[in-house]
Amino acid sequence: MSRMMLVRSRITAQGQLSVPLEVRRKLGIGPGSVLEWDEEGDAVVVRRAGQYSSEDIHRAMFKKKVTKKRTIKEMKEGIQRSVRENHPRS
Repeated sequence: MSRMMLVRSRITAQGQLSVPLEVRRKLGIGPGSVLEWDEEGDAVVVRRAGQYSSEDIHRAMFKKKVTKKRTIKEMKEGIQRSVRENHPRS
């Protein structure tokens, strides 16, 4: 993963800050966009709202449980299997 060069923002007396152009472009955000701030260890991560990976969701739901990574095909097959088992047709 390539890293973006270090950019800085200054916080105003009202607690507002400007998001640098490089960051806005990288996140694909503009006026009215919503950002989320998340604590990850000793760092704070800022992301565009609603942009979670399946790994983010899994970490939030199963904090201590580690599973092997699955392909999209394997996940789709697992969902189909679960639907068939939990919702059999009459």
